Amino acid sequence: MSFLFGNRSSKTFKPKKNIPEGSHQYELLKHAEATLGSGNLRMAVMLPDGEDLNEWVAVNTVDFFNQINMLYGTITDFCSEDSCPVMSAGPKYEYHWADGTNIKKPIKCSAPKYIDYLMTWVQDQLDDETLFPSKIGVPFPKNFMSVAKTILKRLFRVYAHIYHQHFDAVMQLQEEAHLNTSFKHFIFFVQEFNLIDRKELVPLQDLIEKLTTKDR
Repeated sequence: MSFLFGNRSSKTFKPKKNIPEGSHQYELLKHAEATLGSGNLRMAVMLPDGEDLNEWVAVNTVDFFNQINMLYGTITDFCSEDSCPVMSAGPKYEYHWADGTNIKKPIKCSAPKYIDYLMTWVQDQLDDETLFPSKIGVPFPKNFMSVAKTILKRLFRVYAHIYHQHFDAVMQLQEEAHLNTSFKHFIFFVQEFNLIDRKELVPLQDLIEKLTTKDR
């Protein structure tokens, strides 16, 4: 399915963030994909023996960005200024955008605008070699984990918006299994390393319980 719809700026669809082949992070990504293939998501998210936690979190954060980017890309025809004038996850939860640099005071904006801001911001973080070093031997900064937590907290909001506002479209496209697997992987990962505050997960709490109880 083409991700570039005629009436929409192609900017919403971020280019896939590639981890350089031959790098240690690439090997970690391959390890993650292999363990995911076993079908045991709880095992798949665990830190491999002898690996650096920062590097493991970095590789998986890039992977989740790519997954969410693709998932949202398939439903943008259904997510417009008219259909989603505010960025929400159901009637009780509304998100306002601020990035702390260009937009310091949170602004109310439509869901497509918010998600465009969010994905552009995440991509800028992932492309910053001082935050996400891709070269072997370059250390992660001291604030890496807090940056990763903010990225994951914000990526969660895209899942929450898709589930609350566009699940019919997901079903129409027969993508619910793909969305559920991606989200379940994401939740197991953030639970394993305590990366998202529980109160942030409340908009999808029922779903999280449903998806994760089978695997306890």
